[in-house]
Amino acid sequence: MPLCKTGLESIIEDDVTSCFSAEELTSWNFLSRTNSNYQFISLRLTVMWCVGIIFRYFILLPMRLLIAGFGISWMLVSTAFIGYLPSGRFKGWLNRRASLMCYRILARAFSATITFHNRENMAHDGICVANHTSPIDVLILATDNCYAMIGQCHGGFLGLLQRAMARATSHIWFERSEMKDRLAVTNRLKDHVSNPSTLPILIFPEGTCINNTSVMMFKKGSFEVGGTVYPVAIKYDPRFSDTFWNSSKQSMTKHLLLMMTSWAIVCDVWYLPPETKKEEEDAVMFANRMKSIIASQGGLVDLEWDGGLKRNLPKAAMKEKQQAEISKLIKLE
Repeated sequence: MPLCKTGLESIIEDDVTSCFSAEELTSWNFLSRTNSNYQFISLRLTVMWCVGIIFRYFILLPMRLLIAGFGISWMLVSTAFIGYLPSGRFKGWLNRRASLMCYRILARAFSATITFHNRENMAHDGICVANHTSPIDVLILATDNCYAMIGQCHGGFLGLLQRAMARATSHIWFERSEMKDRLAVTNRLKDHVSNPSTLPILIFPEGTCINNTSVMMFKKGSFEVGGTVYPVAIKYDPRFSDTFWNSSKQSMTKHLLLMMTSWAIVCDVWYLPPETKKEEEDAVMFANRMKSIIASQGGLVDLEWDGGLKRNLPKAAMKEKQQAEISKLIKLE
């Protein structure tokens, strides 16, 4: 019976695929994307929905685009100026002030309302890890602290921003060919963490965006480096916006546009006590412990599945693990 029950639950709605779709709401928030199967309910609701569309697209959106343009312009100008300064305490101080100002301006472009908890646990060095819902996770955290970033080099407008950020402080941008060389990336990460003059590096160990109802498997690479790890939990309020980015269905431009046409971005951020790897732990055990801490604080479901299942079939090791669990149940019966 337990096996039949598990099979039926997986057919109806399994734990994994539900993490790659928008979070379900108990009540409609008058956003089309949270009610794609909209049906006429009443004239009053239809009128309110139409008024909301006019307000969000013709009043909020133009204002937010202007604010975003100013924020991006300020980033390009300030980083260009800071890049000519010699390395030292003054350059670091000025970069921090300019960075916080820039990201706070950009946060206004999304009408972000952020509540930070336990700021005494904020990262000052080492590695900061957080659950991942949207590209704006970086923006949310950077309004309160300065971080170094790690990621693949891009072209176009995103590449322009990466080069601008790299002028002001040290970030880790790697080429696609280097991304396949896991050891090279890990060594660069170790060099960054071991340097006391660098900023804490921000990493999202899930490796993909999840819909903010769950936390999926943390990749072990971030936890092999050593040093202090600062876990951070981010929880968005779905009543005001759908912040989940389904990168297999939406471009980043479309996602950001949807964010700008939402009512607001409302979220809570918890800085959790710093942790180090225990003697009896390996990197996988340490990663799982950090994942559980973040899930518990954010009120999220702690899942062992790999977020890569959004695009790829399950690995053979995952299938074998489930087969082993089922064989144990059969033997017990």
